[in-house]
Amino acid sequence: MTEKLIRHNGNYRKLLSYQKAEVIYEMTYYFCHHFLQRGDRTIDQMIQAARSGKQNIIEGCAASSTSAKTEIKLVNVAKASLQELLEDYIDYLRTRGFRQWEENSPEWIAMRRLGREHNDSSFFMRLCETRPAATIANMAIILIYQADYLLFKQLERLESMFIENGGFSEKMMKARKKRRGR
Repeated sequence: MTEKLIRHNGNYRKLLSYQKAEVIYEMTYYFCHHFLQRGDRTIDQMIQAARSGKQNIIEGCAASSTSAKTEIKLVNVAKASLQELLEDYIDYLRTRGFRQWEENSPEWIAMRRLGREHNDSSFFMRLCETRPAATIANMAIILIYQADYLLFKQLERLESMFIENGGFSEKMMKARKKRRGR
């Protein structure tokens, strides 16, 4: 039996990085529409950065069957988009004089734990409905850090798979040479 050229791409919904990005997107949408002034350009930019973080994971998974390079590039774009969003949340806290939770503060530790234990949007959205803007911004910051770490680990795994297995073009050439050699 010959090795298949086009591999079945995985279910992006099972990726922790996607689940975390989906939570971040929904929190950001809520945050922007509840706490930023209507007409503020930051609303569109923050929502678009959050959406890009989520959507590029989907697109990377879809491209994975024929292009490791595209998959890696899109996962990295997702990571970069979330970094842009992170800065927006940090700016929000700083420009309004709100405290950003310090590493190892009780709030930071509690949110990290919640972020490790939960990846479903409904859980975090219930929290958002009862929290002030500064708390939601801090929650999002922690989740973005976690998503960033997950995306970094995903990129390392993709790199390793590429080095070990090669890319689609290499596999096509190898299969063609094998066929000609018969």
